[in-house]
Amino acid sequence: MAITRIPYPVFLAVLFVMILPHAVAYDPLDPNGNITIKWDIMSWTPDGYVAVVTMFNFQMYRHITSPGWTLGWTWTKKEIIWSMVGAQATDQGDCSKFKINIPHCCKRTPAIVDLLPGVPYNQQIANCCKGGVVASWGQDPAAAVSSFQLSVGLSGTSDKTVRLPKNFTLLGPGRGYTCSQANKVPPSVFLSSDGRRTTQAMMTWNVTCTYSQLLVAKNPSCCVSFSSFYNDTIVPCPTCACGCQNNSTCVIELLFCRSDSKILSVVGVNTPTNDNTPLLQCTDNMCPIRVHWHVKQNYQLYWRVKIAITNFNYRMNYSQWTLAAQHPNLNNVTQVFSFDYKPLVPYPSTNDSGMFYGIKYYNDILMEAGPDGNVQSELILQKDFNTFTFKEGWAFPRKVYFNGDECAMPPPDVYPYLPSSAHGNLVSSLIPLASAIFMLLVHWQ
Repeated sequence: MAITRIPYPVFLAVLFVMILPHAVAYDPLDPNGNITIKWDIMSWTPDGYVAVVTMFNFQMYRHITSPGWTLGWTWTKKEIIWSMVGAQATDQGDCSKFKINIPHCCKRTPAIVDLLPGVPYNQQIANCCKGGVVASWGQDPAAAVSSFQLSVGLSGTSDKTVRLPKNFTLLGPGRGYTCSQANKVPPSVFLSSDGRRTTQAMMTWNVTCTYSQLLVAKNPSCCVSFSSFYNDTIVPCPTCACGCQNNSTCVIELLFCRSDSKILSVVGVNTPTNDNTPLLQCTDNMCPIRVHWHVKQNYQLYWRVKIAITNFNYRMNYSQWTLAAQHPNLNNVTQVFSFDYKPLVPYPSTNDSGMFYGIKYYNDILMEAGPDGNVQSELILQKDFNTFTFKEGWAFPRKVYFNGDECAMPPPDVYPYLPSSAHGNLVSSLIPLASAIFMLLVHWQ
């Protein structure tokens, strides 16, 4: 049989298509990050079972924000949901064949949402009723769990007759999650509240959902700009980094010449919409979020960076926001002001990444565009003289993520450059007394 020779460009195109679905979900700063959904059958009923479904957000810096998650699947047989605790189906479906006991949901493809806080106690279980908001694992592990209970009928009454649901979907505010098929795993073991007795689930299966930014939008949702003390140049976000100006979603420049009261009176400003359509300040980059990294000061043994995050979206508050960055000197962070900080160690051999997030009840909410629509922090890093330099943009981050989405970066050839006359004497020209005072203050705190 003759073998047809495939042209090399065609081969590369086919190979790219084959690997793309797997590659886009990979996050180099959080390679093991995922949302794991665990389905535990706790007891059998005359026509089915009672199960507890628990969602674990193992992502280090990506959380699910308001209006929260929606979990869906397809039943394999003719299952129904008799009742639920801690969550509800968005659509009951056609239950007309039931005349006495009416099920909670008869749809073959149910969509489940979390209940809001404050529901009656008898409708709650542990880790429910948070409006679908789930914190990231790195930020708050205790709040990175969400659970609900459901009673399933017409499903089989043993591990031999129950069929696993299929085609799981997990939708959040930005969507973007792809879920695996359900996989049967060893039954979960639970410890009683007094720690003296264990119980075991009748049957357990897991579903793993991973995030892909490309599934959310074709454009980034944030961008990064740079500046430094040793160069007057301010490097802005790339033009059209998050799309170009569109007057239907853009507050025109003239509006910002008016008073705040006039801005607030414009229809649509500060008014939520059903589809969360952004209303952005007109900028060259049209990004809802801008992260500015400023190399602020140089000391003998340390250097200082200022980070500012600005919200240009007039319809969005970012609660429990996170900022992740990759830079080789983040393994020597000495002090962070105004933000909480946690190192990220994606691989045992590296420690060049970290996440910043707001201090609870202080600046963990990044307000909508306006005077309060920004948060700022400074960090002090100890120099590693084997690698430290201000040359060739070394002082600027390699990657920046806001709320788990990678931000558009300026091209490296436009980073603020170090004047050639300062290459040899930048450190030696420092005032020794100022360095000594700074060292004393750092170690005193």
